[in-house]
Amino acid sequence: MVTSVGSSILTALGASSIDTSSLVDQLATAAIANKTKALTARETANTAKISDLANAVNSITTFSSSLSSLISGGSLFTQPTSSNSSIVNVSAVAGSRLSGLSSTIKVERIASAQTLTAAALPGAASPVGLGTMELTVGDKTKTITITSANNSLAGLAQAIKDSGLGVSASIVTDSTGARLVVKGATGEANAFSLKVTSGTAGELDRFAFDPATYDPDAVTGLTLQQEAQDAQIIVDGVTVNKASNSFSDVIPGVKIDLVSASPGTTVSIGSSQPVDSIKQAVSDFVAAYNEMKATLTSMTGTEGSLRSDAGIRALVTKLGALTSTRLTYSSDGSPTTLAEIGVSTNRDGTLSLDSAKLSSVMASNPAAVEAMFNPGQRSDNPLIQITNAVGQVKGGVYTVTNATPGVAGTTAQATLDGGYTLPLGATGVQASFTSAAAGLAFDVLGPVASATITIDLGLQGALDAIKNELTASSGQLTASQTRLDNEKKSIADDKDKLAARDTAYRAQLTAQYTRMQGALSAFSSTQSYLSQQIKLWTNDSSS
Repeated sequence: MVTSVGSSILTALGASSIDTSSLVDQLATAAIANKTKALTARETANTAKISDLANAVNSITTFSSSLSSLISGGSLFTQPTSSNSSIVNVSAVAGSRLSGLSSTIKVERIASAQTLTAAALPGAASPVGLGTMELTVGDKTKTITITSANNSLAGLAQAIKDSGLGVSASIVTDSTGARLVVKGATGEANAFSLKVTSGTAGELDRFAFDPATYDPDAVTGLTLQQEAQDAQIIVDGVTVNKASNSFSDVIPGVKIDLVSASPGTTVSIGSSQPVDSIKQAVSDFVAAYNEMKATLTSMTGTEGSLRSDAGIRALVTKLGALTSTRLTYSSDGSPTTLAEIGVSTNRDGTLSLDSAKLSSVMASNPAAVEAMFNPGQRSDNPLIQITNAVGQVKGGVYTVTNATPGVAGTTAQATLDGGYTLPLGATGVQASFTSAAAGLAFDVLGPVASATITIDLGLQGALDAIKNELTASSGQLTASQTRLDNEKKSIADDKDKLAARDTAYRAQLTAQYTRMQGALSAFSSTQSYLSQQIKLWTNDSSS
């Protein structure tokens, strides 16, 4: 009986310790399992949405950039041609319309820059003498000062370059030594003089030049190697002088680069329209658009991560209206939308191309189709010259009235769409920042009662307008991004709070089971004492 009782007590107290660490971990993990699972699901979904939203924005950005690269390569707009590129090179000015171009140019002479050379000195460090000189270009004069700090051929060259008058100076070294070469800008107006105003005779005057007293047979200072002269060309029978060999204001929309003079030789300037390239570009656009549309559809479908996102829905809606969006602002009845040249929107949102209709339009009005792919801007009055870069102004037709050029003491003035303009330099004005024409700037070259400025943004401009509207600070895609970022932060905060509660709960359990472990240790001591007593009782009973 005693033995039976002792065995029961020992069995009851059989476990002398608890695996506290394992038990706490299991209990704590089970307590937060459902919340952890829910947070993980939220985090996974949020990450997918952020990634897909970035891909959506990137898809339209890439689409627009690819179109921009194609346009900037010159393969989609009419290029001017020259019958003799060894005499005249031509290229298109951004935003120009050149269809039907036909002109002739004769290059009688090209522009040159005044070039002077000095007698050779032993080296670039050779002293030139102390004193001052006056460099004069047109009506501007600067003082060149040589002190002990810069008394060398190199120091004089640097002082001339630092004058800020557009005159360069360099040192050329050959078998005879180092010689100073001074060169101005091209054009007669950029001829210059270099006169000594103080110094020792026989020093700085070795580098002087006065065109009024220069005698090539009795050179005492710099030697004239080349005179400054204007280029002279005859364009369609009209003689034109230009200070530079590169200019864009003689034939509208054409940049002219003079290569060599050939008096009496006629160079024909025409144009070449890339009809086949434009037709291929329309087809490529449809294919690229449908690829982008497939990407957006996968995000907004029933299983898409952004199926309920307002920003993506707005993007899809605006892209869907692209075929009916006015891309140009022609007033002669020419096609101005993609739909009018054969690009239509299908019921599923993809695009399709009617090749026969496109070919028909390209045959009858290729310039209109070309304009859809190439941003352009033009004024109907030559006295109103647009100066802002292409693509900076919202597409549309703007009316200029009461334009007057600036005169001494006053700036140019003009009214734009009935509103005021802001002065821009001595000859220009710009639209106010609150105007619908914000970004528009133009020079007023003479009094103009009324003129029209037309801005065609083209297809790329329409895509950029969609992207810029939706990604602006108040745009719907920006709002979507902000919402997802806030959700991401909220998830992170919830995870931190759950981790803090988990830590506190584990500490609570650990303390609780540590106390239980202490109790078990006490029970173990009691068990050991009882075991000894039972043995004694058992021994006594057997004696």
